[in-house]
Amino acid sequence: MIPVEIIRKKRDGYKLSKEEISYFINGYVNGEVADYQASAWCMAVFFRGMEKDEILSLVEVVGRSGDVLDLNDFSEPKLDKHSTGGVGDKVSLVLVPLMASCGFLFPKMSGRGLGHSGGTIDKIESIPGFRTALSLDEFKDVLKKVGAVIAGQTANLAPADKKLYALRDVTATVESIPLIVSSILGKKIASGTDVWVFDVKVGKGAFMKEMDSARELARLLVSISKEMGKKAAALITDMNQPLGRKVGNSLEVEEAIETLRGEGPPDLTKVVLSLGARLSSLAGSPISEEDLIKKLLDGSALEKFREIVEAQGGNPEVIDNTNLLEHAPYKFVLEAEKDGVISSLDAERIGMAVVMLGGGRKRKEDEIDRGVGVVLLKKEGDSVEKGEPLAEIFYRSRESLEEALRLVKMAYEIDSFYKKRSLIYEELV
Repeated sequence: MIPVEIIRKKRDGYKLSKEEISYFINGYVNGEVADYQASAWCMAVFFRGMEKDEILSLVEVVGRSGDVLDLNDFSEPKLDKHSTGGVGDKVSLVLVPLMASCGFLFPKMSGRGLGHSGGTIDKIESIPGFRTALSLDEFKDVLKKVGAVIAGQTANLAPADKKLYALRDVTATVESIPLIVSSILGKKIASGTDVWVFDVKVGKGAFMKEMDSARELARLLVSISKEMGKKAAALITDMNQPLGRKVGNSLEVEEAIETLRGEGPPDLTKVVLSLGARLSSLAGSPISEEDLIKKLLDGSALEKFREIVEAQGGNPEVIDNTNLLEHAPYKFVLEAEKDGVISSLDAERIGMAVVMLGGGRKRKEDEIDRGVGVVLLKKEGDSVEKGEPLAEIFYRSRESLEEALRLVKMAYEIDSFYKKRSLIYEELV
């Protein structure tokens, strides 16, 4: 086989065989296929798409391109959850300890943030001492001891995905659904888990801006997962406005802890409970949302989070005193310029405001400031009077505040009416 012929075949709209996909992707990982050839192939896939069995072949090649975590020592179902990315999305920080407190195994491998979308690993590393870079043996030891772990991906986990994603990011092919599916499910194969739920975000702050695209992605994720013998479901959830009220790494850890106490914002709590109930059902031991709430209210989920923090070297005192988290020294309060109701709160602009403050990455190698962020005092549907606080911006420099403030002002729209949207649009099983 010759790489250029595989590129040409896909460019011209023909279906690739499993052998051709395997040859091309493995060749790219080991250096036999050049970056510029892989870039051309990604663009061909972007424009021509892939049939379902092509995507399945790509998923399997990506997932087995490096280490595959062997969790066969654990006989219980291994839960996993993936979000397609959004703003204020700290669901994993709540869902993992909640489900572990119910007796489920939850080995969570997460990623870092890029652009306006935050990353679970960046957030949980706000806890002083918390280690996310675990060896495979350490990962399994924590899972055995606590029943849950939240860690970063190992260096050799799905290396094909890392190389392909770096190319997609700089060649405008990130939005390709076949490439998105192969990235998500490839990592899931490598993680060794077997019960999967997908939180597919749709709206202004999501990769999928339109419902049709979100629905297509959700359907493919579920159907291909099932073809691989996994138990899977997907929820399509709203990301027109941020999830919860706090956006920024330390701030989101604070809100996760509040939610684990049963004191979290209703939208975040609802998404967590819906995903948790579906996971428990897929795993064969259904737990209702009402019973999951009890685990938040009786302290069980919060105590499990404390166990995870301690097992991974973090300071558990943070759970009782969130002032131990890093916080920016200055706060600016944005006030409403007129009376009305919040008719729109643009999630992407809030996310980009946090990036401007230093709390997110413009490039993968950027360092981030975990102490900055935005607290949304008013969200969609809330009434507001002129001069009333809308948001608090935590910042370090006047220069970063100016750009962030401009974006936060643009994110808020005040009108005389508000058309309510659903939080959870659809569930696919």
